[in-house]
Amino acid sequence: MRRVLAPLALAQFICSFAGSNMNVMINDISKDLDTTVHGVQVSITLFLLVMAALMIPGGKLSDKYGRKRCFLVGLVIYGVGAVLSALAPGLGVLILGNSILEGVGTALLIPPVYILTTMLFADLGSRARAFGVISALGGIGAAAGPLIGGLITSAVSWRAAFAFQALMIVIIVLLGRKIDDPLPADPGRSFDTRGAVLSAVGLVLVVLGILATDDNVWLMLVLVVLGALVLVGFFLTARAKERAGGEPLLSPSLFRNRTSNLGMVTQNAQWLLLSGISFVVSAYLQVVRGYGAIETGGIFTATTLGLMTASLAAERLVRHVAQRNLILAGFTVTTGGIVVLLAMVSDESGVWSFVPGLLIIGLGLGAMLTPSVNIVQSAFPETQQGEISGLSRSVSNLGSSLGTAVAGTILVANITTTPQRSYALALVVLAVIGLAGLVAAAFLPNDKPRHASHRH
Repeated sequence: MRRVLAPLALAQFICSFAGSNMNVMINDISKDLDTTVHGVQVSITLFLLVMAALMIPGGKLSDKYGRKRCFLVGLVIYGVGAVLSALAPGLGVLILGNSILEGVGTALLIPPVYILTTMLFADLGSRARAFGVISALGGIGAAAGPLIGGLITSAVSWRAAFAFQALMIVIIVLLGRKIDDPLPADPGRSFDTRGAVLSAVGLVLVVLGILATDDNVWLMLVLVVLGALVLVGFFLTARAKERAGGEPLLSPSLFRNRTSNLGMVTQNAQWLLLSGISFVVSAYLQVVRGYGAIETGGIFTATTLGLMTASLAAERLVRHVAQRNLILAGFTVTTGGIVVLLAMVSDESGVWSFVPGLLIIGLGLGAMLTPSVNIVQSAFPETQQGEISGLSRSVSNLGSSLGTAVAGTILVANITTTPQRSYALALVVLAVIGLAGLVAAAFLPNDKPRHASHRH
């Protein structure tokens, strides 16, 4: 089954990589395209937001048109976006290629990754290991994005980083052709178009509101409130459709599972922390310290090593330690790493002062990414894997977009008098979010690993 797992895991890797590799190109892209740090932040955030907004519809479409077909079509759309981004003459084309096309492609291809894994790996042990590999590569892709992106940008240019993504997509498409879809497509299955539009518009308005904070607080409030109202309307229409015997985009019954709800809160917080910390530290190193792409990416090696080490350890520990305890430990260690960053980094400190904190953060995140996915996916039967996979990935990617939006907005909003204090404030906010994730994890059931696995 390795030939099946390889394209699925690589697809998760490249999509996570795309969400963080641009962080080390902030100066290069802004100079080359004659834009600002905020302009690059908008492009990164919109990519993550498009993913989050369309992930739930993507999960539904995979049931309607087939998981393998959506996987391959998503890869092709993503590849076109990567090529367009590599050739972009200005910020507008970069947003079209990177934020829109790559975002849409990711929303189509990622839900099938998790649905196919659930269906193709029927044995409980092999399924857990497969999810471990995919989740680990997703985390590593996000953590290694700055390093790989920095190396490519310094050796060639930032445009070559998008060419690298396009090349990876070609390889994944070739590998993915060997995948067999275990269930036939169901073209006659209904699709809740109104629900898809409402959910996407609501999420977009909320995140755009956060991005508008540094320009106009009143505009921020209006957008966030409007977004919240649209999302309430989405849930009300979904409930009415379900009660009338129809099939809504997202069944409200999914939210009646307390364990899954708490698991998705921890997922959101984890990806918010990973994206937020990556953007804050990358922006600070380049804009304030004046480091280049390769220097910035090299510093993030510590996070990548920590995440890889902890992910491998977590795969073994999950057989002996309750998943709840791994998530609790992960949030505790990650928050501690943020505190170390705050304590060690100052105007006079050298580059090595970043390493201990980033290493600790990587260890914490690596310990809890896989258990959180397992908890959510395991809470539902195979008949609901399409819905829960789309919802779970949407929640995670919404966390990524919020991380970049919240942390980036604090950096550019001139809330404080110096860049150093803005950097510290952004990290304090992220530490508070880490504590919130810790509280949510504390309410997860303390199941033993063998009992948790029986829910697959």
